[in-house]
Amino acid sequence: MQVEKVLTKEQLNTVFKIREDVFVIEQEVDPSEEYDEFESTSTHFLAKIGEQPAGTARWRFTDKGVKLERFAVLKDMRGAGVGYALVQAVISDIAASPEAKGKKLYLHAQLDAMPLYSKFGFSKVGPMFEECNIQHFKMELYL
Repeated sequence: MQVEKVLTKEQLNTVFKIREDVFVIEQEVDPSEEYDEFESTSTHFLAKIGEQPAGTARWRFTDKGVKLERFAVLKDMRGAGVGYALVQAVISDIAASPEAKGKKLYLHAQLDAMPLYSKFGFSKVGPMFEECNIQHFKMELYL
């Protein structure tokens, strides 16, 4: 398995296809909620098992810190460590960014993904909330 930073339009199209499959089709998220004005300013990642696209994630700076988001693993690729590899790659990339030093990392975790993020030291903050008709908790980590 490899996780690579997205550098080409072709890679980005693959990322969007994974997100469409996972969020729009499987989880029934409205496409207008899935794609946003931050696509071009976020750092995207693509995970592959061999040559097969398997998952994706992105991160970006916000006024609250560094937000990790859009973690998606294709259904038939789950359980192979793709999510773990993506979180690891994203955190490593953020840690290598001088602008991120001392900033809070945070994400909106779907309930079933919370144990994964906890493995990296993320802690639940605040009450459960709904985003795109899916229950989430905010989770934070300080590097």
